[in-house]
Amino acid sequence: MQPADLQRLIQIIVEEVTAAQNAPARCACHAVLYECCPDRLRGVLDAGATRIGLHATGGAAGGVAGMIDHTLLKPDATRTDIETLCREAAEYGFASVCVNPTWVALCAKLLSTASTVVCSVVGFPLGATTADTKHYETRRAIFDGAREIDMVINVGALKSGDLRVVERDIEAVTSPCREGGAISKVIIEAALLTDGEKITACTLAKAAGADFVKTSTGFGPGGATVADVALMRRVVGDEMGVKAAGGVRDLEGLKAMVAAGATRVGASAGVRIVQESRGQKTTPASPGY
Repeated sequence: MQPADLQRLIQIIVEEVTAAQNAPARCACHAVLYECCPDRLRGVLDAGATRIGLHATGGAAGGVAGMIDHTLLKPDATRTDIETLCREAAEYGFASVCVNPTWVALCAKLLSTASTVVCSVVGFPLGATTADTKHYETRRAIFDGAREIDMVINVGALKSGDLRVVERDIEAVTSPCREGGAISKVIIEAALLTDGEKITACTLAKAAGADFVKTSTGFGPGGATVADVALMRRVVGDEMGVKAAGGVRDLEGLKAMVAAGATRVGASAGVRIVQESRGQKTTPASPGY
């Protein structure tokens, strides 16, 4: 990174931190902008809206399933579990199945005739592997059939202020994704970061050409919050997606995330959420992280 580029990045981060400190009033119930409070927008959301003022990337307007990455990342997931995940994804029309790399080839085969694509994770769940390792993981997952990649940033480097290390870390994934025609999502693990660090992480992801920023792995100390989603949306603007993941277990939770600015939701309770949206009897969900 050239000195001028670094100076510009610092300027952007300072501007975002200042804007966050002078942000408009937020509602006490959800910590999102007052005019975007899910309770105030309940009538619109209940009528079927999946986004207020912006089309939901990754799914058809009004389609709850098309916003969900049907997720199973447990280390003890079996082949039978993965087959069930793919069968549910094809039946309900989820945006993707999100699985560990070892299951990508199987999922790609099982979903070859479905609209649902395969999403895999890179540097998961700690983000503490090297950039070249993440680069290889990404290329291998795409080779096996993944069409979306969710990578975890180098959290320690970010908190140490090593911004160039973090940018290279993200670029190691976004570059092969662009070459392979895959969507890239950058997990910032928001529960480990200050608001300033969240702004920095999102700014770096945007600079590296990522398609989405994502709140959480589901393995950290906390999952998605509406406050984090709202902050991330403001930083990346309308041109990037925001994925809320970790702890979204029902339709109300999904609606709150969408109202805050999420355009994709990662959930192991996807079937239950879609059933709720259709007014059907719900199926108990097992933890997928």
